[in-house]
Amino acid sequence: MIIKETYTSGAENINRNDIEKKVWEILRQCYDPEIPVNIVDLGLVYNVKVEDKSGLVNVKIRMTLTAPGCPLASYMLADVERRIQQLDGVNNVEIELVFDPPWNSSMMSDSAKAILNFP
Repeated sequence: MIIKETYTSGAENINRNDIEKKVWEILRQCYDPEIPVNIVDLGLVYNVKVEDKSGLVNVKIRMTLTAPGCPLASYMLADVERRIQQLDGVNNVEIELVFDPPWNSSMMSDSAKAILNFP
């Protein structure tokens, strides 16, 4: 028997797995403004976790940047937070920016490597 966890937002029941899938879809629409590849295919997103805190759904995202001194970091993080926060059922978005492990080009998907002409 499979038991699915559901959460209530207003009158609507929301499945945690559905929210996580939608979060990943939204992250694939977020871009580093300097690179024409979404942040998921770039390998910048390390983890997405959907949690229930007293009946409210919180999304935690663990991610990095291509370089620690990225001048557009605050723009990218605000864009991710704004987009995820608009998702039905999400109460809070927490983004943990980490640099260990440091990002490198091997973290990119094959499609990202093709777009950027990486071997």
